[in-house]
Amino acid sequence: MDIDPLSERIVLKLPKPSLDDNISDLERLKRELFANGLGCLRVPSRFMSNLARTVREKDWEITLSAIHSEDCYEITNIFPGNRKVPQYGIAVDIGTTTIVVYLIDLTDGKLVDAASIYNSQIRFGDDVITRIVNATEHGEMENLHKAVISDINDLISVLVSSRKIETESIDTIVVAGNTTMTHFFLELDPAAIREEPYIPTANIFPLSHAGELDIDVNSKVPVYSFPCVGSYVGGDIVSGVLATRMHKNKDLCIFIDIGTNGEIVIGNSEWLMAAACSAGPCFEGSGIKHGMRATEGAIENVKIDPGTFDVEIKVIGGNTKPVGICGSGMIDAIADMFLTGILNQKGKMQKEVSDRIRDGEDGLEFVVHYRKNKDIVLTEPDIENIIRAKAAIYAGFSTLLKEVDSSFDDVQKVYIAGGFGKFLSIEKAIILGMLPDMPREKFEYMGNTSVTGTYLCMLSRKLRAEAEKISKDMTYVELSVNNSFMDEYVSGMFIPHTNIDAFPTVKILMKK
Repeated sequence: MDIDPLSERIVLKLPKPSLDDNISDLERLKRELFANGLGCLRVPSRFMSNLARTVREKDWEITLSAIHSEDCYEITNIFPGNRKVPQYGIAVDIGTTTIVVYLIDLTDGKLVDAASIYNSQIRFGDDVITRIVNATEHGEMENLHKAVISDINDLISVLVSSRKIETESIDTIVVAGNTTMTHFFLELDPAAIREEPYIPTANIFPLSHAGELDIDVNSKVPVYSFPCVGSYVGGDIVSGVLATRMHKNKDLCIFIDIGTNGEIVIGNSEWLMAAACSAGPCFEGSGIKHGMRATEGAIENVKIDPGTFDVEIKVIGGNTKPVGICGSGMIDAIADMFLTGILNQKGKMQKEVSDRIRDGEDGLEFVVHYRKNKDIVLTEPDIENIIRAKAAIYAGFSTLLKEVDSSFDDVQKVYIAGGFGKFLSIEKAIILGMLPDMPREKFEYMGNTSVTGTYLCMLSRKLRAEAEKISKDMTYVELSVNNSFMDEYVSGMFIPHTNIDAFPTVKILMKK
């Protein structure tokens, strides 16, 4: 891919003024740009006060940091001398539960470093609806905006400090998030998102600047916010579709982001249809007694011996002691608990089956890992949360396919995104009833496609145009008022499903 970032650096050697060539410094700069085929130039007034000193400091050689917008270049920074490098960009995924930031070298397109943090908006609610209520009915809009900006600033600070980079070297920021997160980021009123007919303030957003949003870099750094699709399908999903390239695939594909909002896209190169099934934040650790993100110390893989009920675990970080369990570990554990008879199809524990099942402060609980101080357990309320989430995801698949008179047999590829760990077991997710029982080779795990898409768009104007086309071409389906979705959801509240014939390979395992 040819690197064509939103912001670029231009090195100019200006001819020295003389009595015969005595135009102003600004006109000299504009003339040289025009001579290099760069067209018109807008120079913000804040650069004028130091322009004379800047152009003379390195013998009339300067470096401009500029964005190309509306057939004109707008200066975002001016450096004396040749400062072509270093030049960096910040790619941001604003998740409801987690915020991820990439630091990108814009000269070669390489990922330099990454950092993530829990979204501190969580104190205003685990889900977007609760946060919208707090923003619009309890006067917390400004605080919700400040929370996400503070998180982004903290992550940028961590990255530039660890890499010993000056913030003046950051030239571009690209951001993707669901529609509500994008509204909070840009401080747009989200009230109408949760009220029928569920209308966002905007789906396509004008270019912003870091100073407008209080992001701690050069105030004129351009901030590109990914376009959204509808009230509950946002820029993170547009970014994900772009990253998977499913919009270029002739075959019928499914894209699923297994996160708080459980967004699903079906389609191909001719059409795209999207919906959100509100899975909740449990797969990212929220609302689960010992749940956590897929970071060091998280149990990411669980195997239960069907004879002894001994539990074998794998922890992120290798020899690190486990401190909790992430989404992939939860899916593994519950699938094995079901196959070994610890859970029935309703997700209820059978206390007599194993000594690992005991009474806890939240009812029955299963010990995943014994510790000296406090054991890591899955409780019945945890399992209920996960069953509700997986039922919503499977119902979303089924409902969208029905909308276009298709079935799982017609699907050739399933792209799975989500930040809960790269070791998701497709097999265990099918046993749980979260993913359809299809040939396993049709599934492909893609990681955090939201931040991947922002990364790609940061480096390519062509891909930014593609992203905007994806958002405009995608048909949005509102599942919250869809009766078929509710029927499918209720049917999915069992392991794996009330219609066991839809899961033939799981049916065979159950007989064993």
